[in-house]
Amino acid sequence: MNKRFTIGKFPRTRLRRNRQFPWSRNLISESNLSVNDLILPLFVTEGKKTIENISSLPSIKRYSIDTILTKIEEVKDLKIPAIAIFPHIEKRLKTFDGKEALNKNNLICRAIKEIKKNFPDIGLICDVALDPYTNHGHDGILKKNYIANDETIEVLSEQAIIQAEAGADIIAPSDMMDGRIGVIRDRLDNEGFNNTIILSYAAKFASNFYGPFRDAVGSSKTLGKTDKKTYQMDYKNSDEAIREVSMDINEGADIVMIKPALPYLDVITKIKEKFNIPIFAYQVSGEFSMLKFSGEKKIIDYEKCLYESLIAIKRSGASAIFCYGAIDIAKNLKNE
Repeated sequence: MNKRFTIGKFPRTRLRRNRQFPWSRNLISESNLSVNDLILPLFVTEGKKTIENISSLPSIKRYSIDTILTKIEEVKDLKIPAIAIFPHIEKRLKTFDGKEALNKNNLICRAIKEIKKNFPDIGLICDVALDPYTNHGHDGILKKNYIANDETIEVLSEQAIIQAEAGADIIAPSDMMDGRIGVIRDRLDNEGFNNTIILSYAAKFASNFYGPFRDAVGSSKTLGKTDKKTYQMDYKNSDEAIREVSMDINEGADIVMIKPALPYLDVITKIKEKFNIPIFAYQVSGEFSMLKFSGEKKIIDYEKCLYESLIAIKRSGASAIFCYGAIDIAKNLKNE
């Protein structure tokens, strides 16, 4: 996308003129953030009246199904349009093949049903991957220390159907298996879920910023010292992201995800310029925790830096942002 720029010459042209007043800066701002840009990730766990702290993810909690409904009431009041839910599965249910993911009465399916019953107008995004359910912490079927792509896709497509049946509005495969979007799209269409949206984690990098999230869903200890570099993208690459996104669009993705966000603003911009498709960006747990912990230590102003970071993500081309600080930002936007 080529832009034409008006060239000026000092002193006739003084770019600072337009920056003199808050109202003039607002009138010419190129990027803006509204509550409609926000998606709040939430963690659900077993139990009753349960709210658990996550030490590496400050101010973020795990909620049992009954208490998550109270949290979503706050989301609704702030007019945040959508949430993304992730399960914290009991250790006894984790298996080598992650079979609990295919249990129609598992934690995530029960949560979906209760949330949609109580909040039918809030968008509900569900993660499709096996890492919360496996005892090895990987996103798929492990064979000879390698994630088996095609066998994993078959399980993921079944997982997607189960979540759609429970009432998920958006199915979000985050596993990075080749070809899974096409298989999931076909399964959804063939089983009557042709209106279910697919948000593809199309360019998910093998990042070092995911640690607090893995603590939140309980996969850190199971993953151990292994990594996901054979299926998540190499963070040294950006042209490869274009190939990944192109393939997922061709297979039927409705929206694509770039993850993480701030270290990959260049990738978001590349995808925005190349494809006419909505882009979501995930400000991941490590990004958020750094901001939050630094704010608590009075190193930075947390709320101002969070806002600035989200503006940067919007400026790069993202349509919406998964943000753990969505409630904090929404409150500030409401009070402006």
